[in-house]
Amino acid sequence: MANPLYDTLFGCHAGRDTPFLHLADGTTISHDDFLRTTAQFAGALRHLGLAPGDRLAVQIAKSPQSLAIYAACVQSGIIFLPLNTAYTANELAYFIDNSGARLLVCDSASQTALSPVAQATKTILVTLDSDGSGSLRDLADNMPDSFDTVARTSDDPAAFLYTSGTTGRSKGAMLSQENLLSNARTLVEYWHFSDRDVLLHALPIFHTHGLFVATNVTLIAGGSMIFLPKFDLDQIITHLPQATTMMGVPTFYTRLLNDARFSRELTQHMRLFISGSAPLLAETHTTFHDRTGHHILERYGMTETNMNTSNPYDGARRAGTVGFPLPGVEVKITDATTGDSLSDGTIGQIEVRGANVFKGYWQMPEKTREELREDGFFITGDLGLVDEHGYLQIVGRNKDLIIAGGYNIYPKEIELLLDDQPGVLESAVVGTPHPDFGESVIGFLVAAPDATPDLDAIARAVAASLARFKHPRELIILAELPRNTMGKVQKNILRDMLAGDK
Repeated sequence: MANPLYDTLFGCHAGRDTPFLHLADGTTISHDDFLRTTAQFAGALRHLGLAPGDRLAVQIAKSPQSLAIYAACVQSGIIFLPLNTAYTANELAYFIDNSGARLLVCDSASQTALSPVAQATKTILVTLDSDGSGSLRDLADNMPDSFDTVARTSDDPAAFLYTSGTTGRSKGAMLSQENLLSNARTLVEYWHFSDRDVLLHALPIFHTHGLFVATNVTLIAGGSMIFLPKFDLDQIITHLPQATTMMGVPTFYTRLLNDARFSRELTQHMRLFISGSAPLLAETHTTFHDRTGHHILERYGMTETNMNTSNPYDGARRAGTVGFPLPGVEVKITDATTGDSLSDGTIGQIEVRGANVFKGYWQMPEKTREELREDGFFITGDLGLVDEHGYLQIVGRNKDLIIAGGYNIYPKEIELLLDDQPGVLESAVVGTPHPDFGESVIGFLVAAPDATPDLDAIARAVAASLARFKHPRELIILAELPRNTMGKVQKNILRDMLAGDK
């Protein structure tokens, strides 16, 4: 019996002694060795009583073994639920309870804090540490290194990914085997991946970027990964000469550009740099090209859909855009009130449809109906427009829209202007309650290295370029913008900061 996701990602590599994972310490793990470890973990999960369709939650450090647990879930038909390693025990309690997870895998250091959560939710608790040791590994070591793959269909759920929940309770997006397979296959072809590629992988694997994009694409292509625990500047520079491709968030690239060792010579052998999970500043795009000769390829995706659009592999990669819809994906810009499609150049909400779009939110039928239309289009919550060249531009999140005196204000327009001002490294614009206008604009600035922004001069530049209702009522300098683990600016924290000042 078939298991499409396992057969395509993993099973096809059985018996291959070719390298799959290159570790920071110089160790190499072959495809076949990885699959033997996977089979042992699958046997351990079955021994613990898990059955196809059960949920397995993990909050563990990135390691070859943690990746093997993902593969073991696919092989045994268990739904994989990766959780951010920064979540507290209180936050985890919601995810475990909501998902009905049968098993929670945690780091040994977290076991004491999470034991009450496991007891309250009747969840089995086992450990796995960054060095591969732990109670789950001890059990797996006693299991055979082969496992009869469980039959699944393309429509069966493969993973739950929980949204960040900045505006309410996190929602569990249900991703099917076909959601993951269709997207990975498309990306392999669109980005020209092959078995000759070596991907420099420094992303976390509790998120779609590092797990379902980077890892799945490499597996389908038959290539290998330099599998680093996290982004470490020295390690990245050390391992770049052995890589052909790299996927990262914008902060990866800005940190590299701040190091004199990162040069054209260091990157001359590279085939492709890809950026996502947060907007890439046009300045970063330009500076990166000037330094290395490479144009970073920026793309657009999200938890519920994996990747939706991409700048072209062959063709102009335009700074400030996320390119065109991927093959098999439809994108349209609509009016948030009527749902009607809008013409090119007009800002509206972004909707997407395709085999990559998730099946709905776990145990939240009302939210599913609100955001997933009957015709299959998903309302992303992002605002954007299609420019005169046909490229999609993201202008912000719907929830970040500022309405002042009845006028719609898109923060991105103001941020682009602020980013261009002397002494400014980057900016973020949010709305704050105003007694007369409903909301007013507040701008947060981060100074460029060894610079002090002239706030009066910046205010004059804004006044000369933007209508009065768009002018920030106040400009505030911060040491850095608050970001989540994937580099996205957390505007809810900025709004909370303003609320706390009242």
